[in-house]
Amino acid sequence: MNSLRLLTFNIQAGIESRRYRDYFANSWKHLIPHAARQRNLASIGALLQGFDIIGLQEVDAGSLRSAYIDQAKYLAQEAGYPYWMSQVNRELGHLARHSNGLLSRIRPGAVTEHKLPGLPGRGAMVVEFPTNANEPFAVCVLHLALGRRAQRRQLDYLVDIARSYRMIVLMGDFNCGCGSRLLRASIAAAGLRGLDCELKTFPSWRPERNLDHILVSPHLRITAARVLDYALSDHLPISMEVELPDGVDLLAPEAGAVAALRSGLATEA
Repeated sequence: MNSLRLLTFNIQAGIESRRYRDYFANSWKHLIPHAARQRNLASIGALLQGFDIIGLQEVDAGSLRSAYIDQAKYLAQEAGYPYWMSQVNRELGHLARHSNGLLSRIRPGAVTEHKLPGLPGRGAMVVEFPTNANEPFAVCVLHLALGRRAQRRQLDYLVDIARSYRMIVLMGDFNCGCGSRLLRASIAAAGLRGLDCELKTFPSWRPERNLDHILVSPHLRITAARVLDYALSDHLPISMEVELPDGVDLLAPEAGAVAALRSGLATEA
C-alpha cells in the first residue's frame, strides 16, 4: 500500500456554524450538551468515510458539553475506522476536553504527543506507520495558536519534527495562511510542499482564508488536493492524495510493535 487518501478537519466540537452571528448564538453549545450536536456529528461521520487517515482538530475527548462522548472514538465508529487516537491539550474539569484526533484504517506503530510552545492548550500528535523501507511514514496532526509570537515558536518546533523524518505529513489548523511570512519561511526551512493559496477553508459559509493545510515532505508525491464543500463546522475540510516513494509500502506492525500506544490514547474502535 503506497497510495493514501488523507483528510484534515477542524470540527469545532461538532457545532454547526453557517454565519458569523452563530458564534454568539451558539456560544452556549460550547458548555452544554444538545441534540443538534449529535445530529451534526453523525453528518460529519458520513462525510469522513472513504479516507485512509484523518486528522481532526477541536475535538472533545469526553466532557459535559459532549455528553461525555469521546468524539474521535464516536466518529471512528460512525465512519468505520478501526483505529482512533485522542490528544487532550486543554482540560477544563468536567466542562470541556479540547483535543486533537486521528482516525486510521491502518494500524499505527507508535504515537508521540507534543505540547507545543506558548500558553498551554496547543499540541501536535505524531503517528508513525511502519514501512518496508526500515523507516516510518509519519503523520503529524496539529492545531496552532492564534498569536504570531506563539506561532513563531510553534512553527520552529514543527520544523524540527519534520526534519527528523524522510516521509512525513503535517496536517491541521495552522491558524495562518499564504500571507503569513512565518508559515512560508517554516515550509521552506523544512522543505515541505503542498501550500495552495486556492484551498480556502474559513469561514465555511464564505471561504476567504486558507487556515487549514496538508503539507508533505518532498519524498511524497501529491496527486490530488481539494476542499470539500460541506459546511458542518466553521472550517471546511481539506483532502489530499499522496503516494509514497517508489518501492516503499506501508506494513502492518508485528505483535507488540504498538507498545507505544498508551491506554486511552489509541484503541480499536
